[in-house]
Amino acid sequence: MNTNEFDIQFHFQKSVVLKERRRLKGFIREKLLREGKKCGSEVNFIFCSDDELLQINRKHLEHDYYTDIITFDLSDERSCKLVSDIYISVDRVKENARAEHVSTASELNRVIFHGLLHLIGYKDKTAGQAKKMRGMEEKWMADFEGFHG
Repeated sequence: MNTNEFDIQFHFQKSVVLKERRRLKGFIREKLLREGKKCGSEVNFIFCSDDELLQINRKHLEHDYYTDIITFDLSDERSCKLVSDIYISVDRVKENARAEHVSTASELNRVIFHGLLHLIGYKDKTAGQAKKMRGMEEKWMADFEGFHG
């Protein structure tokens, strides 16, 4: 892959309907370019079960609880290329969607954007950071609605 290419892949260990994949990839590419990721990216989204993500959470982060997403930044510090594996629990996304009274498709997009926001530097450990992160998620959701790329 050339250094300025964007390779965005979706891998399904657990089935989920991911609508408009081509448009979503174009949107992600545009957002990463706007955030200064001009020398390319290799981002893998891995959709899995609660139990699979719990095992990853325990093994890599030493956290013993369910979560909807874990983002691994695998980028080489000497390169400007963004490399990441982003694991998403389909079970958590569906549960979050029910709890928030939104569609699974909408919640899935929000979680995808959440992972990308982590990659470009947003954090959510404090209340202030979480509020800013949520605001960016909402902005990206609105931007995606109007994106025709």
